[in-house]
Amino acid sequence: MAKTPTHSNGKREDNLFFVVGDEKKLTELMTCQEVAPLLQGIIQAGACYAVIVDDNSIRLWDHGRPETNRATCQVSKGLFLEGEEVAAIMVQGVQDNTPLIQGLASLAQTTLQGLAQNNLKLMLTTELHTSVVNLSQEELLAVNAKLTASEARYRELAASLKKTVEQRSAALKKAHSRLLQQEKMMAVGQLAAGVAHEINNPLGFIASNLRTLAKYIDRYRQLISALQQATATLPAEGQEPLQALSKKLKIAFIDEDLQELLGQSEEGCHRIKKIVADLKGFSHIDDGETTATDINIELERTLNVLTAQIPEGCRVSKDFAPLPSLLCQPALLCQVFVNIITNALQARKQGLHLKLSTQKSHNTITIEISDNGPGIPPHLVNRVFEPFFTTREVGEGTGMGMAVAYDIITAMAGTIKIDSSEDRGTTVTIRLPLKV
Repeated sequence: MAKTPTHSNGKREDNLFFVVGDEKKLTELMTCQEVAPLLQGIIQAGACYAVIVDDNSIRLWDHGRPETNRATCQVSKGLFLEGEEVAAIMVQGVQDNTPLIQGLASLAQTTLQGLAQNNLKLMLTTELHTSVVNLSQEELLAVNAKLTASEARYRELAASLKKTVEQRSAALKKAHSRLLQQEKMMAVGQLAAGVAHEINNPLGFIASNLRTLAKYIDRYRQLISALQQATATLPAEGQEPLQALSKKLKIAFIDEDLQELLGQSEEGCHRIKKIVADLKGFSHIDDGETTATDINIELERTLNVLTAQIPEGCRVSKDFAPLPSLLCQPALLCQVFVNIITNALQARKQGLHLKLSTQKSHNTITIEISDNGPGIPPHLVNRVFEPFFTTREVGEGTGMGMAVAYDIITAMAGTIKIDSSEDRGTTVTIRLPLKV
């Protein structure tokens, strides 16, 4: 209740004193409508399960499903009112995402703590309104002014808190996309290193043995040629058995086919070496963070790495202009090309026409990648670069490819734009400034 104390001289003080009655429970300070969006956002950001329990471990609100099939981490944070712990927020996720889960738990604790304190102040404000009904008109006007200012401050605090939550959530999504990108490039680099190690050694044996075999075959051919010359001096009756045996064994066909077989085998070895070299070059596991990069070569490498994904009958057109070297991180640039070209290759199964072009204008390099697929509906074009946005079926795409590409290009001070319309295909245009 509220009371207005007086001095010993009988004059009243202007200050009000309040005595808070019963302790407030968490369920009295916040509602499911206030808590549910936060728990849903935690699950969308990468957690498996989020739950709020009271001081008796009784579940109040939860969202998601506890993970039981994989190794998990569980982070719990206490919620306090007037210095006493009244509840806790627990966030569970995959063990590989421990830093993300810790960040989500801390963010949820801060948000819920602020919400509870804010609502508690609003409750006390309500009690204040009730307690001053017996005050004089002047006092009521003064208190009302204070309440109006206090309410404005609380509304401003609530708006600021909402904005902070949105900013933190966006930062977490961006960090998650970066983590996915780094893990993907690391996996490609490890794959390239393993392929190079496991294939190059036996490939060297095969190539060396083929060269040695070619020398041996040449010696056999010399021997056969000498024998043929020697038998030519024999009488006809002496030559007939040898000629019959030669015809039966198809020596002439074997002699002709051997050269073709050796040539095909050597060509196969050369193609395998090129595939390994392209994969190793694409991952840039031997390069530093920043290096002079030939954009045209990186596009060629990306196409070679994605050969298995190119649909049958696809026509690939390349119009590469001579370009100066660009100082950048080639591994990240290759990741951009992979994400964009992969989307283009999946645009349609038959009759696909993929076009790649590069050009230099003033101090800018322009890269265009286009397809003749079904295009993107106008109302979805502006959402293409949003993290986790995808038009594909569930399980067919993470919705991170174009978001990662956007982050990488903008980090290079470049721009990336999509021009698309339904039934007329899609063109992705990248512009990168040359760094002198």
